[in-house]
Amino acid sequence: MRLERFDLNLLVVLDALLEERNVTRASERVHIGQSAASGALARLREYFGDELLVPVGRRLELTPLAQSLVAPVRDTLLRARATIALKPAFDPATAERRFNVCASDYVTTVVLATAVRRIAALAPGLALDIRSPPKNIVELFERGGIDLLVMPEQYAQQLNHPRERLFEDSHVCLVCADNHAVGSTLSLAEYMAQSHVAVRFGETLSLALEEWFLPRHDKPRRLECSVDNFATLPLLVMGTQRVATLHRRMAAHFSKHLPLRIVEPLFDMPPLVETLAWPRYLDGDPAHLWLRQVLRQCADELA
Repeated sequence: MRLERFDLNLLVVLDALLEERNVTRASERVHIGQSAASGALARLREYFGDELLVPVGRRLELTPLAQSLVAPVRDTLLRARATIALKPAFDPATAERRFNVCASDYVTTVVLATAVRRIAALAPGLALDIRSPPKNIVELFERGGIDLLVMPEQYAQQLNHPRERLFEDSHVCLVCADNHAVGSTLSLAEYMAQSHVAVRFGETLSLALEEWFLPRHDKPRRLECSVDNFATLPLLVMGTQRVATLHRRMAAHFSKHLPLRIVEPLFDMPPLVETLAWPRYLDGDPAHLWLRQVLRQCADELA
């Protein structure tokens, strides 16, 4: 099919070439032969009057025109896919759909676990593929690899897509139940005197707590160990004198099932605001609208 003398079939190949910057990988991605991909690149070069991909050493780099095409080509294809998948009506009881969801194990524990049970009862044909946010989350989100994302408000601001506040939580400390060196509260001086276990996230393994703690108090905590998820924290606190700082709802979950107890900090800790974000091309999708509503309901029911 052609539009303004442009073969629309070339859009899919163009998107792969712009992202992979490699003819072989692009051909594998769109399931065509390498010669066919090379032929498509030649036709694209002729149409745009630009080389699009130029050799720099042993690799190919995008020309300025090609760089300007990345976002609009990707957005066009994502909107086309969403239009094709769009149904005029959505019946939860009969619909079949799979959504890719990114969220921390904390969000999965306090909200998504309830949502999954509710979805199974109301929409058995809907499935959620829940994953921890990857290091290339913005790129993956822009490419359409994520259908729904839950992340702290300060990080969600980097996404140029629809988003809304989902829920809020406060921070508390968690210690072993038989840790008699710590009472029911901790002053800032007492807190800083403890040994800590922390959660690190992201490609640079940054400590989320330090992002607000250090600028305010100009001193780091004394860390004995760190992990990349919240679920492991209890194992590193039980049987020790360590302190873990985490969200109140997650701490309540752990203290209910494990020999741990919550300790209230006597100093200011800004609340955590979790944000729900989704690709703009799914904004009006009936199935996606229904899924977002389920998550909102589950978040609103949090104690």
